[in-house]
Amino acid sequence: MEKVSTNKAPAAIGPYSQAIKAGDFLFASGQIPINPANGEIEGKDVSEQADLVCKNIGEILSAAGTDYEHVVKTTCFLADMEDFGAFNDVYEKYFTGKPARSCVAVKQLPKNVLCEVEITAYLK
Repeated sequence: MEKVSTNKAPAAIGPYSQAIKAGDFLFASGQIPINPANGEIEGKDVSEQADLVCKNIGEILSAAGTDYEHVVKTTCFLADMEDFGAFNDVYEKYFTGKPARSCVAVKQLPKNVLCEVEITAYLK
């Protein structure tokens, strides 16, 4: 196994890695809308937050030598299922290969953000 880390995505805020390469796969920790430049939560609504989450995922994918087209599974967490449509509008711009996905509403997310996304990708 190999740890993947980039300063172009938020540093882990706990005892975990941004991502791990294991065999032919990349397993990335859930990403929340933290600006990696200043460590602050950004985005006033779920659309803005989802966009930053997806950009952060893109940086981790790049650091691992892969891209969105090689994502095979995502798990998406929403603070409010009322945001499902707006979240999907952003999500589909990045995950054009339509990977398998789970999307659930949760009681609360870290730092009270509106969304979090974790991915598994195939390493090209």
